[in-house]
Amino acid sequence: MNETKRGFIQLHLSVLLAGFTGLFGKLITLNEVDIVWYRMLFTSLFLVLFTGIPRIGWRRFLQLSGCGALLGFHWILFYGSIKASNVSIGVICFSLIGFFTALFEPLILQKKFSWLELLFSLITVCGVLCIFSFDARYRYGILIGVASSAVCALYAICNKRYSKGVGSRKVLMSQMSGGLVVVSAIIPVYLFFFPSHQPVVVLPSGSNLVYMLCHALICTVGMYLLQIEALKRLSAFTVNLTYNLEPCYTIVLAFLIFGEGRELNFSFYLGVTLIIVSVLLQSMKALRKS
Repeated sequence: MNETKRGFIQLHLSVLLAGFTGLFGKLITLNEVDIVWYRMLFTSLFLVLFTGIPRIGWRRFLQLSGCGALLGFHWILFYGSIKASNVSIGVICFSLIGFFTALFEPLILQKKFSWLELLFSLITVCGVLCIFSFDARYRYGILIGVASSAVCALYAICNKRYSKGVGSRKVLMSQMSGGLVVVSAIIPVYLFFFPSHQPVVVLPSGSNLVYMLCHALICTVGMYLLQIEALKRLSAFTVNLTYNLEPCYTIVLAFLIFGEGRELNFSFYLGVTLIIVSVLLQSMKALRKS
């Protein structure tokens, strides 16, 4: 099978699993920092249990730990956006990741700036505006969500740079374990700027424990192993832009499961169509280039 096609298959499977992430963020009633801390802890334990402790050089481990810290910070902001608004708002703001990647990737990886990629990103931004229209009730959640997408764009770019030549399981284990340490240090700073109305450092139990374990195994281990493999065959921009499909899956599921009061009107369908079109255009461009 063509390596690019294999990368797209792995990518879309990971996006499908990612579609459930926002739902778990709503189902789990813990504070956002608790969700992230336990997600990284359980993921690390699963990886040690299934694959053992990988051998990797300290320099590469520190680089991947930095990527893990970016990922953890993105998760904190992402769940914080959902807690401050709802699932739909959190995942719609995530769609801006393609826009931030088009801006950051040429600077970090010293690539030529692509006006075409920026155009695809702006199509997504238009789709986000059509779906959301920036309702003033969710302004706080929007700001956190936009910051979340910017941090996630940085994570994907750095992940592509530092994961080259390293096995997927080693990459994920290094990011989860090293990132867990850094996130533990970030949490007090985050809570200082964004005080929480929920108790912090709560031991998960009952349904929260079950949801956290499923979240770690399916939406973290499974999803990120597929994503890391896809990044080896596709550009960070293509991967991030394709992840714009995640909100489409999550929003529909949120309507069905949580009954969020957003009507599926013409503006919604137009916005989703624009997001899908931007993903298809970039996918066609990547396949034609291959």
